[in-house]
Amino acid sequence: MTTDLSKYDATQLPSADVLGRQRYAIIVADWNSEITYAMAQGALETFVKHGVREENIRVVHVPGTVELTFAAARLMHEEVDLDAIVVIGCVIQGDTPHFDYVCQSVTQGVTALNVQADVPVVFSVLTVLNRQQALDRCGGRLGNKGVEGAVTAIHMANLIED
Repeated sequence: MTTDLSKYDATQLPSADVLGRQRYAIIVADWNSEITYAMAQGALETFVKHGVREENIRVVHVPGTVELTFAAARLMHEEVDLDAIVVIGCVIQGDTPHFDYVCQSVTQGVTALNVQADVPVVFSVLTVLNRQQALDRCGGRLGNKGVEGAVTAIHMANLIED
């Protein structure tokens, strides 16, 4: 059984427009851009749908998935008023262990940021075996993991606000 987790009950999501001041960042890897840009668009549309002003959403591009962690750390340092960050990337397994190193690097990096910082960093990185699995998760039959990342970011930002 496959589930599209980006189909959620919007009425159960807290408002992302707490006094019109919540600010979010989407950091998107340009590698595998057909997939990552669709995910970023899903995240952006979800934030706006739930009341975030477009001027309160910063979109930052980085070359690849490994660079997501550095960009998130830099944004935390430079923009202290962010409520949450969504990192978006796509790593497709190939014939070498490079896949394992990239996945391990970004996973450990995002985990470290979440432990050390006050801003939630939401992991919206696809780690898939093939291109079709990625397409299924960027707006295909399994939904859009960028949408899920934005929903998670809104929950986490409002958890901290409480």
